[in-house]
Parts: sequence; structure tokens; C-alpha cells
Amino acid sequence: MNAYFDMPSDLQHSYLGLIGLHLREALLPVLFGLVVALPVAQLCVRFKWLYSPVLWVTTVLYAIPSLAFFVVLIDYTGATETTVMIPLTVYSLVLLVPAIVDGVRSVSPDTMAAATAMGFGPVQRYLKVQLPIAVPAIFAGLRLAAVSSISLVSVGTLIGNQGALGNLLADGQFYHRTPLIVTSVVTTALLAILVDGLLVLIQTLLTPWAPRGGKSAGKGAGKSGRPSLLRRRTTSAAREPEPAAARAALEDAVR
Repeated sequence: MNAYFDMPSDLQHSYLGLIGLHLREALLPVLFGLVVALPVAQLCVRFKWLYSPVLWVTTVLYAIPSLAFFVVLIDYTGATETTVMIPLTVYSLVLLVPAIVDGVRSVSPDTMAAATAMGFGPVQRYLKVQLPIAVPAIFAGLRLAAVSSISLVSVGTLIGNQGALGNLLADGQFYHRTPLIVTSVVTTALLAILVDGLLVLIQTLLTPWAPRGGKSAGKGAGKSGRPSLLRRRTTSAAREPEPAAARAALEDAVR
């Protein structure tokens, strides 16, 4: 068993230290991406013509290989965590911006009219009505962004000792120690599963009005039965019973 957790000295971290580093490098970019995506998505909702250019830019940036990003950034930020986290933050935008836009757009005109009649201004409507109703769609994007980021952190091993569990994988290959490779792969997968489960729990706590169970699962799959993962999750999330969500959001706002 020791063979699986005996960390080579060049990693400069214990096993738990590598897990902490991996989570920090993976989740902080998602948080930063969410902070950027929220106002950008609101602009896209308010100015519909802006959505297509923003989506085009984020998609093009997502298509840039992470190694190319590192090569450009390393002259400015060096072989540091920042060099790893900047590309991951950019990549998260292509998942978060559409999720937030779709969620906010799912709010019916009647609900917006009711909020306006209650004296809510544009900012209040966005923060107290639209965002709470869009929580399922937003968390669908967050879950995808978090899992994707956890898997991509390992690429940081290409610029030095910044790949966290990816460094362990590289050392396992370098020293021909298969147990280290198994530890790296299994731990990364478990982290993704645990973080995804934690986000589901947080979403459940934030949306007590949402129905539970898989009664509506599988709807909207299309003729092929194979919608993209992002579209399937954001669409199903946006199809929560909006009247109940609207009532809950408006009641909370009034309180």
C-alpha cells in the first residue's frame, strides 16, 4: 500500500498537499470565471446582439490548446500557479456564460412584470428574481466547468511543478512506478466526482422549490437521443416549473 502513497521528493508535496494544490488550481479559476460570467451574461441578456460575438470569442479561446496558452503567459507570469489558472478561467467562460444566459432568459415576462410592479429596478430584478430562478441552469454550467477544470489542471506539469496530481502522474511514468500513476488517475477522478456531488448538494439547498427525482429525465433528447452534455443539462435545468420558482424568488425578495 505504501507504494501508492510514497511521494517522490521532487514533488515537494505530500499526498494531501497535492490534493489541496489540485483543488486550488482547479476551483479558483471556476470561481473567477463565475465572477466574470455573471455581468457578461447580464449584458448579453440585455443587449441580445452582444450574445453571438461573446459566445464566438469564448469558443475561440476555448479552442486554443492549453500548452499554447502556457507558452504565451509564461514570459509574463512565470512557471507559477497563475499561469495554469488563467487559461482555466478563460475556458470556464464558454460553459458558464451560455448557462447563465439560458437560465436568465428562462424567466417568463409575467414574472418580470410582477417584479416590476413590486417596485424592483433592473439590478434588483436580476439579483433577486432572475438569478434565483436561473440557479439550476447556472449550477449545470458550474458542474461542467468544475469537472473540466479538475481534469485540465494536470496539464500544468508541462511548465514545471504546477500540475498537482499531474506531477504525480508524470513522476510515475518517469520512475516507472505504476502505483503512482494509479493513485494520480484514481484521485483525480474521485475529486471530480466529489466536487460534482457537492455542487449538486448546494444546488438542492438553494432550490427547495425544485422537484426531486428523474421524472423528466430524458426529455428533449431529440431524434438522435444524443444531445450535447451542456445542452442537455442546461435545458433540463431551465425547464424547472418556473411559476413555483418565480413565487419563491419573489417571496424571498419581498422578505
